[in-house]
Amino acid sequence: MSTFVEHERHGAVHLLRLANPPVNTLRNELRAELMAAIGAAQGEGARALVISGRGRMFSAGAELREHGKPRPPPLLPDVFAALDDFPGLTVAAIHDTAMGGGLELGLACRVRLATRGTRVALPEVRRGLIPGAGGTQRLPRLIGALPALRMILSGDPVDAEAARQLGIIDQVVDGDIEAAGLAFAREHLGAPERFARVRDRGGLADAAALAAFDAEVATLTRRSRGQESPLRCAESVRNALTMEFDAGIAAERAISMNLSQGEQARALRHVFFGEREAQRVINLPEDVAPLPVARVVVIGAGTMGGGIAMSCANFGLAVTVVERDAAALEKGLARCHANWQRTVDSGKLDAAEMQKRAALLSGSTSLDVVREADLVIEAIFEDMEVKKQLFAELDRLARPGIVLASNTSTLDIDAIASATTRPALVLGMHFFSPANVMRLLEIVRGKASSDTAIVTAIEVGKRVGKLPVVVGNCDGFVGNRMTAKRSPQIERLLIEGCLPQDIDRVMEAYGMAMGPLATGDLAGLDIGAAARKRRGTIAPVADAIVAAGRLGQKTGAGYYRYDDKRRRQNDPEVERLILEVSRREGVTRRAITDDEILERVLLPMVNEGARIIEEGIAQRAVDIDVIFVNGFGWPAWRGGPMFWADTLGSKKVCERLEHYARVSDSADLQPAPLVRRLAETGATFTLPPGQRAA
Repeated sequence: MSTFVEHERHGAVHLLRLANPPVNTLRNELRAELMAAIGAAQGEGARALVISGRGRMFSAGAELREHGKPRPPPLLPDVFAALDDFPGLTVAAIHDTAMGGGLELGLACRVRLATRGTRVALPEVRRGLIPGAGGTQRLPRLIGALPALRMILSGDPVDAEAARQLGIIDQVVDGDIEAAGLAFAREHLGAPERFARVRDRGGLADAAALAAFDAEVATLTRRSRGQESPLRCAESVRNALTMEFDAGIAAERAISMNLSQGEQARALRHVFFGEREAQRVINLPEDVAPLPVARVVVIGAGTMGGGIAMSCANFGLAVTVVERDAAALEKGLARCHANWQRTVDSGKLDAAEMQKRAALLSGSTSLDVVREADLVIEAIFEDMEVKKQLFAELDRLARPGIVLASNTSTLDIDAIASATTRPALVLGMHFFSPANVMRLLEIVRGKASSDTAIVTAIEVGKRVGKLPVVVGNCDGFVGNRMTAKRSPQIERLLIEGCLPQDIDRVMEAYGMAMGPLATGDLAGLDIGAAARKRRGTIAPVADAIVAAGRLGQKTGAGYYRYDDKRRRQNDPEVERLILEVSRREGVTRRAITDDEILERVLLPMVNEGARIIEEGIAQRAVDIDVIFVNGFGWPAWRGGPMFWADTLGSKKVCERLEHYARVSDSADLQPAPLVRRLAETGATFTLPPGQRAA
């Protein structure tokens, strides 16, 4: 029988050790045993309790899989109430990590000790929740409402020394944390009243304090863009200023239960577990070992190449960037150093760490450095013939057995591999811009790509801080193939009655950081124009805007005008161009609702996602959602396009696609076979991990 709490007697001091490896989540069984152990210790006359964690850390908090499901008692607030009621001293002996409910357990104790380097946090806001076991009531009473608000709304971890300065940790310990906890308890055994319960600290706020709090809330939540949990966190922390403790706990519990059962929390749980599921590559043998990679060579020092090189250096991997001429190389390397310097200037990077990273980055104007590479990543412009010529040369220069990767965002990996004598070692490593910031890495498997090449790319991706998702080879792979399908509908919306600001307003209200047209301006409208030229397609509005010399932010004008600080402004000239296209197309413009805009932007992507799943380009629907959340700015609390489709229901998705296919006479919007099958059965795309929609 498993023991989730180990109970040791040390005279009048009892040690209760959490024992749910590897991270001591506070699952149902552990809560019940901890509650029983507190009662047993009290019944045996214990005068002090020390609570610690076995193994790697103190506690990572609640078991996320339990959220949204019925949970048997005792709940965490019940356990913490028992700690509050314990008549003696209670000490949390924290090591390595105390997250969420783990930190709330510490806050329920009278004293908190932590080993140096320990990190504590209340990250529930990132899961669409609030700290629901007293965190929003105890932390403000312990350290003050404003510091507590900032910590809870950010969800960011705080190290032990900073936590001590805030007042969260009472003492930072070097050495054995359990021994320190027992020694502290023995030393203060006779005077537990010196350490007041957190619930008894603080006091109700006056009008001035409430006004200052509300002003800070407005500042911190101004970019919530519809996400509920930041606002509800702030509401619950505010209750600590206006309610007695028990009333605040009851209100916190009600808010927590409401959020836990809501769509946004479900979406965030979907993404959380989806990111882990996406790492399980179907049909990839477990015994395949990655090739050793100590030095990477990146071909191209432009924005993408420089970002990839920075990612390598940021995580301790030596990298050489190759450019055709010295001026382009110098410019690219200077951009990397300037990016690092800005991070130093902002206080987010230590100057010594910048120097360490910079020392790992070098440059060359000769491809001969490829001979020294353990992995080569090509990041030049999107031209198939140029890439094939380059890969033939890379194949000649690189050592046998070395993986050659292309950062292409759309081009055929098999065609690129055909230029080499090692197609089994050629694949795509599609980073997203800016590559030194964006987390997603699409690993594109060609028809000849070996398991060894795939595993090597996955391992390198993880080493440089990316989230690798393996996808199949097709035009645009997953993300760009799906976004390309929304473009014709965006064009039609503009021709039929919308202006750019209408579409972007709806998508930003949905939660996107930027709407699709503003995003196009940021990326450069000439990129899309080149892709259309290659495919032989037209986009009447976009083509007219590009023909007018409006290429986006870099020219000060695209779908919008931009001032010297690149702030966008609606432009009457764009409206004139759009109206002219409408007249030329013989379209009578009309008012278009926000709901129609949202559906016509998202449903084509969902439909293409269904085709991608059927073709095996994506392994699972959740992989698509993970790609969009981590690579395309999709708000995690919306869950991704396939999760969004499931919130509508497969029957409605099918019906709306049929409607838009009919009214727009677009065969492309006819529901994919998978969409029709799901609609017939009422099934969903985003099935539990390990299952496929079919």
